[in-house]
Amino acid sequence: MNNDLKVNTTLSHYRIVSKIGAGGMGEVYLAEDIRLNRRVAIKFLNEEFSRDSDKLKRFIQEAKAASALNHPNILTVYEIGEADGKNYIATELIDGKTLREHLSLTEPMPLNTVLKITIQVSEALAAAHKSGIIHRDIKPENIMIRNDGYAKVVDFGLAKLSERAIWSESASGDETLVQIDTTPGLIMGTVSYMSPEQARGKEVDIRTDIFSLGVVLYELLTLRRPFTGETNSHALVAILEHAPPPMSASRFEVPVELERITMQLLEKNADSRYQTASDLIADLKLLRKRLEFEAELERTTAPDKPADTPTRIFKADTAPQIEAGNTIAVLPFLNMSRGKDGDYFSDGLAEELLNVLSKIRGLRVAARTSAFSFKGTQTTIAEIGRILNVASVLEGSIRTSGNRVRISVQLDNVADGYHLWSETYDRLMDDIFAVQDDIAQSVVEELRARLLGELPASDTGENVMHEVAEAVKGRADDPEAQRLMLLGRHFLDRTTRKDTAKAIEYFRKALDLDPGYALCWAALGRAYSTEAGRVWVPVSEGFDRSRDATTRALTLEPDLAEGHAQLGRIQLTHDGDLLGAEASFKRALELAPGNSSVLDGASVLAYKLGRLDEALDLSRRVLVQDPLSAAFWHNLGLTCHAAGRLDESEKAFRRALELVPQRFVSSALLALVLMEDGRVEEAFEQAELEPYEMWRIWALAIIHNAVGHGNDSDEALRKLTEEHAEGNAYQIAEVHSMRKEIDLAFQWLEIAFAERDSGLTHAKVNRRLRPLHGDPRWADLLTKIGFDV
Repeated sequence: MNNDLKVNTTLSHYRIVSKIGAGGMGEVYLAEDIRLNRRVAIKFLNEEFSRDSDKLKRFIQEAKAASALNHPNILTVYEIGEADGKNYIATELIDGKTLREHLSLTEPMPLNTVLKITIQVSEALAAAHKSGIIHRDIKPENIMIRNDGYAKVVDFGLAKLSERAIWSESASGDETLVQIDTTPGLIMGTVSYMSPEQARGKEVDIRTDIFSLGVVLYELLTLRRPFTGETNSHALVAILEHAPPPMSASRFEVPVELERITMQLLEKNADSRYQTASDLIADLKLLRKRLEFEAELERTTAPDKPADTPTRIFKADTAPQIEAGNTIAVLPFLNMSRGKDGDYFSDGLAEELLNVLSKIRGLRVAARTSAFSFKGTQTTIAEIGRILNVASVLEGSIRTSGNRVRISVQLDNVADGYHLWSETYDRLMDDIFAVQDDIAQSVVEELRARLLGELPASDTGENVMHEVAEAVKGRADDPEAQRLMLLGRHFLDRTTRKDTAKAIEYFRKALDLDPGYALCWAALGRAYSTEAGRVWVPVSEGFDRSRDATTRALTLEPDLAEGHAQLGRIQLTHDGDLLGAEASFKRALELAPGNSSVLDGASVLAYKLGRLDEALDLSRRVLVQDPLSAAFWHNLGLTCHAAGRLDESEKAFRRALELVPQRFVSSALLALVLMEDGRVEEAFEQAELEPYEMWRIWALAIIHNAVGHGNDSDEALRKLTEEHAEGNAYQIAEVHSMRKEIDLAFQWLEIAFAERDSGLTHAKVNRRLRPLHGDPRWADLLTKIGFDV
């Protein structure tokens, strides 16, 4: 096509609106699809190229390659066709700028934006590579950034199939394989972004895209390309022979780990690079989590509050003062036995040690959720130390054979990577408790002696033995009972209905062998309350079983922190005994001040009582212990929302969903935060992402009402009431409250009270119930629930 198309020209079912760009193979227009009434970008192949069969084949190949992909970070191809002798591709219209245009702006991109774009492009490449498609021309011009910050990879004009084939359709309609050959020795791509193998004209694979993305990342971080020259030939020589200039002169300080990632992307030997985009994504996301955690930690480390701060239930002196060197993460032990069935045992023993160490005064132990998130990764000890903010890491392995077990453990210093202590134990399974105690004692002694520079006194060993003995109260006497309990806990962590039932079965088998196993009784109590809380069993019946098991645990071992914490959850969630819950959590904190689960429970209690400053203080302590726990971030989102801190609430809910994308309730609650912030379209989009139907309908009923969609709100409320009323009376009351249907709201709250709905414990701080506050029935309801008014 030699002449520009005129405005309002119609080709096929497209009306030309304006020209928006041109490339080496064709011109791009903004057009209106008059059949579907939508705007599209339509690319026409130049006439001279249409007459070239090879170039026409490449044009068709681009369309087929891109249309075979369905990914949010890849340009969507609507159609490939021909009209009036002109070959075209119709695609989605992207409202935004190319990454090249962003690079030309005077304001540099923030580091978090650089990471976000790089992760999204990596995810696009991972999808393409999985489909056997290599892009071969990754560069800033081929990455579009929508106005909402979303990245899209475009222009698969040089794409090739890694299996050297694409699918086409024969005249008979059958799928047949069409070969697309590339000439050996032919250089294709943009010189500055080529991989060494591309520059040599050699056969390429997916790692060529990974190299090109490394060039883009380097340029984003430094505002210069890693390989340049006066001519293309000089640039090719730089790619093949020269190392990239150091990144130290960039516009801002590049984190050491990000520089390592970038340089690995730019390895000249393809075998030394990241081998897949998925591997790169894992490292980038882990880095982003660490950077966000460090920023959050810095933000939340605020100076002491003024003296007139309201009185707290859980005073600051319940938190021990931790020396910097007395911080540790216990990683899941490696299962060296045959098969993976023993993972529950190796993980369980590591968790047992973690729980014991968390009860030692003066130690700060990273929580299980965060420490165990590194299982199966290649993360270095130094990186784990930085992410979890600990000075030492305990790791180990377990190999079992019949009744024999070999446990190898080592304590590493994060700062220099040196082993502080290591030991191997060859024992019978019957000696497993003695081994656990030996390991715990050795770790505590090493931390206190080496990291704090203390010289061991003559009674140090005896003191440590006493501390460990106190910390292991409530454990089993029978090794087989412990094995069954670890197996039960393994299934309980999965939180599905089937797995929870299986966990209960294992706990009961363990207790049949060892009825005095207090920790197992507490775990059984937790499992029963999970069943009741999810309405998998009749609520009161489930909580009664949970209370009986928990009471049995505390009868056997009155100083069991896990028992007091579980009792507090029952009192708070089901009994409406807020004073009792306060006493239970206070005792649990005294016994295990470093246990993140106890801290989080205390934080939730303070939030429900309306003591939001105290709840936030406790949350910050949990943040230090457990930065990678989705449940914690969800609870923090609740507290921040109750305090009217919408920005922080949004960040907390988003962090929870980043850690566990399919986590139920978090998307629905985030949608309502966005609604309150006036971002209605985002609120609707977020509500639709909620995986659990009841919560999705609940959120939509409220949002539709807020924007005046009365019929839609009515329909959502009808569906909520008719299909999901069982166990959700409190949520139905919230919807009526937001609709200003005050009498109906109170009717459903009374139903919730009769059913002992745990949602009522949120009532005092629930912003969705504010329309009820002026009604005299409100104070009566709070008193009945158990709140002071």
